[in-house]
Order: sequence, then structure tokens, then C-alpha cells
Amino acid sequence: QVQLVESGGGLVQAGDSLRLSCAASGRTFRSYTMGWFRQAPGKEREVVVNIKWSGTNTYYADSVKGRFTISRDKAKNTVYLQMNSLKPEDTAVYYCAVDLNSSTYYYPVNAYEYEYWGQGTQVTVSS
Repeated sequence: QVQLVESGGGLVQAGDSLRLSCAASGRTFRSYTMGWFRQAPGKEREVVVNIKWSGTNTYYADSVKGRFTISRDKAKNTVYLQMNSLKPEDTAVYYCAVDLNSSTYYYPVNAYEYEYWGQGTQVTVSS
């Protein structure tokens, strides 16, 4: 089992920044994928970014490239999502998730490919 706890959401204005955190505990492996997803009301859950725990390569959705940055602190088993230049369309519940099964060179972008999920944290960006 893997437990994930997100934090850091809130209400901000367009152009502001937020940093989300996702602390992982429980069963871990040296190589797995951690991803950030978001889901806006009435929309499907979509990938924002993911990262391999054992490497540095990342995948970013086009909508957040240049504005969002993922990073991790292995000692704390924590992944961060730095979100800059926020837009109203970034408003959503943000989830972190873990996929234990993908190969080293595959970056899963579909929600169904992830086995473990956090409870989500609300990000609201006002215009």
C-alpha cells in the first residue's frame, strides 16, 4: 500500500503562484512514476505532469509547460508542484498519484494507469 497526502491548495488571483506538496508513505520502490492530475467540474481528470522517482525526466501537459515545475525530495518522499502564472482555467482539484508498474522509459498519462491516489486539494484561481 502507498499513502499519498496532498497539501498547498487555495484561492489565489490570476498571475499568482502556489506550491502543492504530495507526501508519500508506505510501500515504495526504487522506480515508479508519480504524477499530478487535475479535475475541473464537469471535466475528465487530466494529467498535469509526471516524473520518474529514479530519474529526472518529466512529462508536462502542453497547457502548463513553462508555468508549472515538478520537483521531489527523496529524503522526505515528497513531490512538489510549483505553479506560477496561474490562470482561471487552472482551477481544479489537484491529485497526486503513483504508478508502480510502468517501465523506466514509459510515462503514463492516463488516470487509469495509476494505482494509488491522494485525496486531492482544491486550487481556485480568480480572474
